Amino acid sequence: MQRRNFIKQSSLTVIGLGVFGSLLSNNKKAGAALSVNGKRIESRIFELAKFGVDEKGRNYRVAYTKGDIEGRAWFMELMKKAGLNPTIDAAGNIIGKRKGKNSSLKPIAFGSHIDMVPDGGNYDGTLGSISALEVIEILNENNVVTEHPLEVIIFANEEGGTIGSMAMAGHLTPEGLKQKSQSGLTQAEGIKALGGNPGNIQSAKRTKGDLHAWIELHIEQGGILEREKIQIGVVEGIVGIVHWEVTVEGFANHAGATPMNLRQDALLAASKFVIAVNEVVNSVKGTQVGTVGKINVQPGAYNVIPGKVVLGLEIRDLNAAKIEMLFKEMEKHAATIATSTKTKISFERQANESKPALTDKKLQQVINTSAKALGFTTKFMQSGAGHDSQEIAEIAPAAMIFIPSIGGISHSPKEFSTATDMANGANVLLQTILKIDKE
Repeated sequence: MQRRNFIKQSSLTVIGLGVFGSLLSNNKKAGAALSVNGKRIESRIFELAKFGVDEKGRNYRVAYTKGDIEGRAWFMELMKKAGLNPTIDAAGNIIGKRKGKNSSLKPIAFGSHIDMVPDGGNYDGTLGSISALEVIEILNENNVVTEHPLEVIIFANEEGGTIGSMAMAGHLTPEGLKQKSQSGLTQAEGIKALGGNPGNIQSAKRTKGDLHAWIELHIEQGGILEREKIQIGVVEGIVGIVHWEVTVEGFANHAGATPMNLRQDALLAASKFVIAVNEVVNSVKGTQVGTVGKINVQPGAYNVIPGKVVLGLEIRDLNAAKIEMLFKEMEKHAATIATSTKTKISFERQANESKPALTDKKLQQVINTSAKALGFTTKFMQSGAGHDSQEIAEIAPAAMIFIPSIGGISHSPKEFSTATDMANGANVLLQTILKIDKE
């Protein structure tokens, strides 16, 4: 992992306020002067990265594994030192609470996750988690008490299907608990390994109105911000994701003895369908994407014409109706291809789809205003990747802040964001929370 020079942090000063006392006694004025410790954020990114490295040097802090459990324990110790008294809910989510001046107000929640994909990067989820803790520590160090209570939430197993946030939104089913995770454990077994209670999973559920707001800081995981030289992304929503298993059936026959004009080549038909997917997606204006990312050819021999091909089709967009429209067009193309190639093409919609989640427009504006007040350039944009915020948006006003990912690389050991960009994002998170708190 490449290390960049730490950004220089100017120390916070206390400015006299005459008869009204020091800056630290006035939350409104203190809030504008507060700034995160960027060096501390980056240092903790590197510290957390040590957990889960396997014997081959690969990053393997996959949910429910030894590295995940040890990383969570390390993080909870930091939360304890910050006075958050962390607890683990039934779904394995880590929750730390800080009292506000007015206990009757609903809490402002923020955070992310610290688990990763196999051989993943050190910034995805981690940035939002460490920055959430940084916000608490800056408030502590400057004796700032918010009106609202605050909650730092570190969700369990985001990478394996947003399991922790799904449970908090009330969407994790008994069937879902039985599914295998990337660790090899079932979700229920994994949650138990984290200290959760899968037998009482419903107790992790929050209802609408339980949270005043949810804010998640995250790396973009794409290259738009870096390419356009934009410092802060204001997320308008998280795309819906729908999967189909596409089966192309032809006829397996001898590759040498069957003339070209008499073949029912399933792979030829599948190839034409892959091209059609690309053409359909590019025929409509917008930021939608369509991908065929999986292919299984049978029988899979040099000298046999493929008789069956199974494809994995995925469509993503912020508009559910557009996803359905694109799929209908792909179905039409598939019918034409099937006729011309004398094959059969069928579709089976998969159960693991996620609906588009729009972020709260008022919170979008608060983030944008906070960023611009700090002198940062901004861009309203969608998230092409799934996040815990997608689940929480169904039970609370939710918003996300993006910072640039260098090279647009994510889910890779080469994933990287600069110390400056991380501090920028954390400062926007801090100021956004302080503004929301005044509502």
